[in-house]
Amino acid sequence: MDIFALVIAILFFIVGLAGTVLPALPGIPLIFAGMLVYGIITDFETLDYIFFLLQGIAMAFTFFTDYFAAAIGTKKFGGSKMASLGAMIGLIIGTIMLGPLGLILGSFIGAVAAELFSGKKINQALKIGIGALVGFLGSAIIKLSISAIMIIWFFIAIL
Repeated sequence: MDIFALVIAILFFIVGLAGTVLPALPGIPLIFAGMLVYGIITDFETLDYIFFLLQGIAMAFTFFTDYFAAAIGTKKFGGSKMASLGAMIGLIIGTIMLGPLGLILGSFIGAVAAELFSGKKINQALKIGIGALVGFLGSAIIKLSISAIMIIWFFIAIL
């Protein structure tokens, strides 16, 4: 096993795991890139095309889940497309301004602001904000779980 390749892969994994909840970092693609870099450095001795194909499918699934979990959470609580957009914008701005606390507050505040702007009453807007937050948290849990499975599978494959 090439130690240098493993260290590089692990660095990608760490940043990728952070990116599963931080909107500025492409988490799952970074994890996949770490595996690919490892494969390139080690001449794909332990990782074959089936491994990468299945990892790619897992990565694609997280994109699908990420989008739909937030949308479903917002919709289940009566939110509009505007609320989903507000939640996404709020998440990004909240993270920039408040760091980790912005992850939680940003989507909520963004969805509430969007619904208030579109004319909804405060009680309904707050309910929709909770839906956006539930969707974001659900999505984060799913992404972290898939990330962990991908990384564990990587270590099983190379050992």
